[in-house]
Amino acid sequence: MREIPSSEAVSTKLRRIAKLAQDMRGTALTSLSHHIDIDWLREAWRRTRKDGAPGVDGQTAREYEANLEGNLQSLLNRAKSGSYRAPPVKRAHIPKGKGKETRPIGIPTLEDKVLQRAVAMALSAVYEQDFHDCSYGSRPGRSAHDALHALRAETMKMNGGWLIEVDIRQFFDALDHGRLREILNQRVRDGVILRLIGKWLKAGVLEGGSVSYPKSGTPQGGVISPLLANVYLHEVLDEWIAERVASRLEGRLTLVRYVDDFVLLFERERDAKRVYAALPERFGEYGLTLHPEKTRLIEFKRPNLWDQDKPKASFDFLGFTHYWGRSRKGGWILQRETAKDRFSRGLYRIAQWCRKHRHRPVREQYRALRAKLWGHYAYYGLTGNFKRLDRFRDEVRRIWRKWLDRRNRERAMSWEKFQRLEKNYPLPRAQVVHSVYAHAANP
Repeated sequence: MREIPSSEAVSTKLRRIAKLAQDMRGTALTSLSHHIDIDWLREAWRRTRKDGAPGVDGQTAREYEANLEGNLQSLLNRAKSGSYRAPPVKRAHIPKGKGKETRPIGIPTLEDKVLQRAVAMALSAVYEQDFHDCSYGSRPGRSAHDALHALRAETMKMNGGWLIEVDIRQFFDALDHGRLREILNQRVRDGVILRLIGKWLKAGVLEGGSVSYPKSGTPQGGVISPLLANVYLHEVLDEWIAERVASRLEGRLTLVRYVDDFVLLFERERDAKRVYAALPERFGEYGLTLHPEKTRLIEFKRPNLWDQDKPKASFDFLGFTHYWGRSRKGGWILQRETAKDRFSRGLYRIAQWCRKHRHRPVREQYRALRAKLWGHYAYYGLTGNFKRLDRFRDEVRRIWRKWLDRRNRERAMSWEKFQRLEKNYPLPRAQVVHSVYAHAANP
């Protein structure tokens, strides 16, 4: 008899968990961890990135893989027996835009990532049966572009309206541990899984040689962190809107959420003002605060056909500025372009890379810059954003020539010389990757 591969066996178990969760909506599941066996951990290992920086133990993927079966069996035994100890997360800082401002990130150990992936796989199978369609972030088969397409379609269908743009202040650091446990207990009461989550919440943060123990927040950089964030905001926002708010409104409401980034679009101004006033109290019940300057209510209605001036109302969501603009046929449509801060941040990072690596061979620089441009197009290549993509490419050309010019004082890289170089090393042209027309034809 043919042996079933580990990933196929795990897929069968995931379908069973999903079916059970679907049949038992509103009921807490008490037995999930028995599905997590050695095959499950092998699949978790397969899904874990191997090229990340090592955690506090310094162990690399190559070292761990040298005795993979033994390491995974040991991990499974410790997780099931309760003897597993969640190691501290190593904190690093990466540049945040221009200047000296940085953003902290967490680097768990490789083994911790594997175990978090294993638990996240089980929990995801459960909560995918509960999550609403308005939620897009960190979910299988859903992306930021799906959220953007949904927002555009609903905005066009409603002809705009009154929009609430929300910013949760330091959400991942402020998430209340007690409230999270209460929310998890409503759906999952498996002792092994809840014990592991508790250990990750209590795991310290190593920075500057000392370990601190935050009393709130999700595991920084953890694989399970986005899922826990989704579970938390599903209760705080999505369920609240669906069960208690929507039925009391006079007009239509559209919610689009990508993890902790979300917008609310209302057909009626009265509805928007009522919800806008209630949001701070609702989030405050769960230990969260809204940024007073970045959270706002704006009128975002589609202009009349005879309006000549470009409307000033706009909002930012998922790296794009959204505004009403003219189509080729002259009608008003929702348009998106790369947000100014994302545009400048992208160029700043490329400039820093070119400065640092200006002495590398031109062919090597070209390959790296080509990959960076394709990565930019892959995310920002939306219909209507071609001009910003093209300008981004022009700025990258300028930056590249500038730093090639500075690597040798005797051999100046004039624009004429650079244009000759470009014939052999042409940077990729701007390209729209995510067409609204293709998406409309195949939603």
